[in-house]
Amino acid sequence: MMRVLALLLGLLAGPLSAQQTEVDVELLLLVDVSRSMSPSELALQRQGYATALTSPQVVTAIGDSMTGQIALAYVEWAGAGRQRIIMDWTLIRGEDDLTAFADVLRVGRLTTQLRTSIHAAIDFGADYIDGNGYAGLRRVIDISGDGPNNEGRPAPEARDQAIARGITINGLPLMTRGTGSAGMRLDDLDVYYANCVIGGPGAFVIPVTRWEDFAEAVTRKLVLELADAAPAPEQITLAQGYNCLIGEQMWFRRNQNMREP
Repeated sequence: MMRVLALLLGLLAGPLSAQQTEVDVELLLLVDVSRSMSPSELALQRQGYATALTSPQVVTAIGDSMTGQIALAYVEWAGAGRQRIIMDWTLIRGEDDLTAFADVLRVGRLTTQLRTSIHAAIDFGADYIDGNGYAGLRRVIDISGDGPNNEGRPAPEARDQAIARGITINGLPLMTRGTGSAGMRLDDLDVYYANCVIGGPGAFVIPVTRWEDFAEAVTRKLVLELADAAPAPEQITLAQGYNCLIGEQMWFRRNQNMREP
């Protein structure tokens, strides 16, 4: 009886597996569009991703991969429940596919939204990856942001649950002078990301301190994510006992100050 049941389960699972397209990596770009980002910064961000995606380095990295193809999606996020799919999961085989993907980023509508919910972005991303119809050798969330989590449950909880689902999370903390609203700027945002956001095999952080360097940083990050054998960038030292609730506490203090006469 058990053998018959196992056979039936195998037959049921077979067609579902066959429907999935094999790729080297399922890569989700989660991009911060919280209200602390100015319209010009949003434009620079979109253009930077478009430039990086069509760079010779990224084209070569995909061509050199085991399967020669990846699954790629681009989602903008802010507060809880505020995730907007700009480019749905797309099979990328080379330069033409990357150019078409980047062209949508260049012409798409730019909007900002309230709050910064890293936990909601990661939760959304993990579910979005699970149902994408692709079977990747690796599954990666690439999340950028200009501030710490300040809405919803703690970011490490979402991170740990995503890692348990076989997903690696890499970080691109935006530490330019123009980012971060009053009372919410975190000077060690790279350390926050290293301790509270990223995780999984080979996870890393690449900070951006000048918008002029944004496209270059994204290019470097993409190449590292696509070429799994590439050396990781210099790791940021983990801080023992780092306060991963700093964003929630900063938000509370700011609101308290605003209420005071």
